[in-house]
Amino acid sequence: MEFTLIQALGIVGSLGLLIYGIKIMSESVQKLMGQALVKLLNVMTRNKFLGILTGLITASIVFSSSSTIVMAVSFVNTGLITLAESVSIMLGANIGNSVLTWMVSIFGFEHNVSFIFIVIFAIGTPLIFSNKHKLKYAGEFIFGLALLFLGISVILDFVPVIDKTNTVQTFFQSMVPLGFLGNIFFVLVGVFLTIIIQSSSAAIVLTQVLCFKGILPFEIAIPMVVGQNFGRTIVTEIASLAGNVHAKRSARVNSLINITGFIWAVILLTLFPVLDLLNYMAVEWFNFDSVYSTTGAPIGIALFHTLLNVINALLLVWFIPQLVSLATNNIKSRGKSDELFQLEQINTGMMATPEVSIFEAQKEIIKFGDITLKMNGIVKSLITEQDPKKINKLINKIQNYEELTDKIEADVAEFLTKTSQRDMSEASSVRIRGMLRIVANLERVGDIYFQMCKTIERKNKNKIWFTPEQRNNVLEMFNLVDKALVAMCDNLNSNYDDVSTKAAKELEDSINTFRTSLRKKHFENVEKGEYNFKSATAYSELYNSLEKVGDHIINVTEGIVGIH
Repeated sequence: MEFTLIQALGIVGSLGLLIYGIKIMSESVQKLMGQALVKLLNVMTRNKFLGILTGLITASIVFSSSSTIVMAVSFVNTGLITLAESVSIMLGANIGNSVLTWMVSIFGFEHNVSFIFIVIFAIGTPLIFSNKHKLKYAGEFIFGLALLFLGISVILDFVPVIDKTNTVQTFFQSMVPLGFLGNIFFVLVGVFLTIIIQSSSAAIVLTQVLCFKGILPFEIAIPMVVGQNFGRTIVTEIASLAGNVHAKRSARVNSLINITGFIWAVILLTLFPVLDLLNYMAVEWFNFDSVYSTTGAPIGIALFHTLLNVINALLLVWFIPQLVSLATNNIKSRGKSDELFQLEQINTGMMATPEVSIFEAQKEIIKFGDITLKMNGIVKSLITEQDPKKINKLINKIQNYEELTDKIEADVAEFLTKTSQRDMSEASSVRIRGMLRIVANLERVGDIYFQMCKTIERKNKNKIWFTPEQRNNVLEMFNLVDKALVAMCDNLNSNYDDVSTKAAKELEDSINTFRTSLRKKHFENVEKGEYNFKSATAYSELYNSLEKVGDHIINVTEGIVGIH
C-alpha cells in the first residue's frame, strides 16, 4: 500500500492533538489541585517508600512524570527537600508515567472511539466557559481527555494497514529475533523518536499504534519503549540548566536511574525470553490477547513499560545514597554562590502552574525574612562592639546582605510578575499582589539597616560616643524590633490564610510608643546639653530608622493577609 504525504501530515497532526490533549489534562489538574500536590510532595518524602508512592500518585494524577520530576528538581533547587528525598519521588514518578499507557491501550483502540469522545467534548466545552474556576479547570481536563483519544482515533485512520507481504513488514520481521546490537539499535530509535516528539508518552502511544496496525512487530517495539522511557531524562537535564548545583545533581540522579533501567533491560531482553514471559502474563494472568497479535501488542507494551519502572524502582530504592554520591561527585560545585539555595524559574510542567509558583515564591520569601532578622542582630551588635576588625567584618556582612536583599527582591518580583500573567483564580491574584508588597517592604528593611550601619560607621570614625542611657535605649529599641521580626518570620512560615495581624499590630504599637517616649526625652536632653549635637544626630537617626523598620514589618504582615 502506498504511503502518501497526506497520511504523513495526518499522523503528525494527530500526534499534535494527542500531545496537546495530554498538556491540557496535566495543566488543568495542576490548577485544580496545585497546592495539594505541592504539599503531598513536600510532606511525604521523609520515608523513601512513601516518597515512591507520592511520586507515583502525583505523576498519575498529572499524567506526566516529567512534570513531577521537574518539580522535584525545583524543590531541591530551593531547599524544600534534600537530594536524597527527591530520588524516591523520581522512582515513583517513572512508574506513574505508565498509567497513561494503560489508559490508551485499554480504551484507545476500541471501535467508535471518536463518537464517544465527541460526547465528552460536548460535556467539557460548556464547563470551560464557566465563571467558577474549579468547573472551568474540570472542563479543561475533560476537553484534554477528549483531544487525547480523538488524536488516537484520527491517527488510527491515517496509519495504513499493511499485509505480511509488505516491504516494511518483511524488513522488520527479518530482524526478529533481535540480538544485542539489534536491541541497542532500536533503543536508540526510541530515544530519537522521543527527542523528535518531545514527549515519551506520545512516543510510546505512537509505538502502540504502529503495533496495532501491524507495521511494527512486538519484538521490535519493546526495545523502542526502553529507549523512549530513557529519552525523557533529557527534559529534566535541560530544566536543571537554569538551576544551581543541587538542581543539576537532582537531574543527574534521574539520568542515572534511567540509565540503570536501560542497561539491565537490554541485557535481559538479549539473554532471557522476556517477551514470552510477558505473553504468558498477559494471556494467563490477565486474560488479554497474545502480545504478539496486533490487538494484544498495546497491552503488552503497557505491561512491559510498567514492569520496567517498577523493577527499576524496587532495585534502586536500596541504593539511594550511592546514587546521590555518584551525582554529587559527577556535578562539582563552582563555589558558595553555586551552592546557595535560590529561586529559579523552570518553565516546564508543574512550574507553569501559578499555584505551584506561588508556593515556591513563598519559600523564597521565608528566607528573605530570615535575612532581615539576621541584619537586625548584626547592626545591634555594632552598638557595643569595640574591636575595629570585628566592626569592619560586621559592616561588610551587612553590605553583602543588603546586596542580597536587592537581588532577591528583583528576582522574586520578576518571577511573581510572570506568574501573574497566567490564567489563575482571583485568590491567587490577590496572593501575588500581597507577596509583591511583602518583598518590596523586606527590601526596604535591608536598605534601612545598611543606612544604620553607615551611621554607626561615621559615629565611630568621628569618635562620637553615646551616653549609657542612649546606648541602652537604642538596644531596647533593637530588642522590640527583634520581637516584631520574629513574629513576622513566624507569619511568613505559616499558612497565609491562618495569619492574623493582631499580634503584629500590638508589637508595632509598642515600637511606636517607645520611639515617641525616646524622642520626647531626647529633646529634653538636648535642651539641657546632656550630649553634643553630633551624638544627638546619630542617636535620633538610629531610633527613627528602627521605627521605620517597624512600619515595614507591619506592612509585610498586611501583605500576608491580603491587605493592600
